[in-house]
Amino acid sequence: MDTISPVTQLHQEASAPRLQITSAKTLAESSNLTSIPSHYAFTTPTSGDQAVHADHDDSIPVIDFSLLSSSNPDQRSKAVSDLAKACQDWGIFMLINHGVPQSQMKATVDALMGFFDLTEEEKNKFLGKHVLDPIIYGTSFKASIDKVLLWRDFLKMMVHPKFHCPPKPEGLSEALAEYTGELRKLARELLKGISESLGLGPGYIDEAMNMDSSLQILAANLYPPCPQPELAMGLPSHSDYGLLTILMQNDIGGLQVNHGGKWVKVDPIPNAFVVNTADQLEIMSNGKYKSVLHRAVLNNKTTRISIPFSVGPSPNTVVVPAEQLVDGKHNQATYISMNYKDYLEFKQSRVLNKGLCPSQIILSMKLNEEQDLTHGLEGQRQIAFIAAQAVESDELEALEAAFSLDRARPLNLSLASAKSFLKGSASHCMNIGSSTWNRDGSSKFGRATSWILL
Repeated sequence: MDTISPVTQLHQEASAPRLQITSAKTLAESSNLTSIPSHYAFTTPTSGDQAVHADHDDSIPVIDFSLLSSSNPDQRSKAVSDLAKACQDWGIFMLINHGVPQSQMKATVDALMGFFDLTEEEKNKFLGKHVLDPIIYGTSFKASIDKVLLWRDFLKMMVHPKFHCPPKPEGLSEALAEYTGELRKLARELLKGISESLGLGPGYIDEAMNMDSSLQILAANLYPPCPQPELAMGLPSHSDYGLLTILMQNDIGGLQVNHGGKWVKVDPIPNAFVVNTADQLEIMSNGKYKSVLHRAVLNNKTTRISIPFSVGPSPNTVVVPAEQLVDGKHNQATYISMNYKDYLEFKQSRVLNKGLCPSQIILSMKLNEEQDLTHGLEGQRQIAFIAAQAVESDELEALEAAFSLDRARPLNLSLASAKSFLKGSASHCMNIGSSTWNRDGSSKFGRATSWILL
């Protein structure tokens, strides 16, 4: 796992009273705003956090979709090989010649900007609480509990298997239905190429992930100009939930990707999409294609909008490493299986209620000599729950209490063996609750989590 240098928040007291939260857009448009309110401030580390441009000899890959979809076998073979290298080396690439008309992309951006221009009363009709709410509008991540707020407003909509969209502004629903329909076709073609690049055959991912019922979410992140962009954050370091994310943005830079332990600026290419690998692809590929860490930084001049399209398995799909990529010797299964809907809900509940992300333990448990500690998926979930409590206590004291509960007894684990197991797994648990965010999204346990997009 990558670890990012830790940073701390500015002067945030746990007992501080909750301020009345307005949208970042409204705040940015205040005529007397010359500095950010203290509850938006993160400290900046002295080194290791500044982003750089990609090296000429090691730049962000560019994939030509017209070659990937070509009827010429040599062109397609070369494109699949390039796709494999991009996914394995970077986890992110620029997609050009994708066939989505520029006019349609512009219409989508304009329509979503129109939503953010609605009154607060209109937008607040879609304030959501649950990761699987069909439409969610908000500011920061979870403004009601966040101690330090993110300088962003967002809208998220489930657009497949069933399409959801706010009724206003006029034309929004039509524009997004047309746009997401195009991206749905594009995503399936990309997944065919990725499947083939893994040696699984072009149709493997489509069938194994039940893509006819794929859970797809369209989001829009609005980053208004910030008077002190070096202190605030748009989105901290994170990875995404699904298989792939296809991102459209205006021509304002702000996206950064972690590559080789450094933050690299992802400069926009006109009319190109940014595509990144996500958690479920990492699981399905047994870690060959990692879910890439990325973040969004701010500027003090103009508004940036990013529009990620998250492509996941069907909600009820159990994601597991492909058998062809597991041989039991050199390539043992690195991740356990988990229902995608449960994955989303389990992670969401821990992030919001406990400030923890124990599902990262589930994803990171090695199926090696400790495999006999767990008894099926339910046992693995209980291990994750116990580990989360143990990590939260910092002393593993909660482990003993957890073992006194009826839900822990079916595990049939000795306390000593479980402690040993959990000490090795705890580093995979992300304590990035609202009270412990760092500017780069990391925490005292290391890598950031992947709740951001959804």
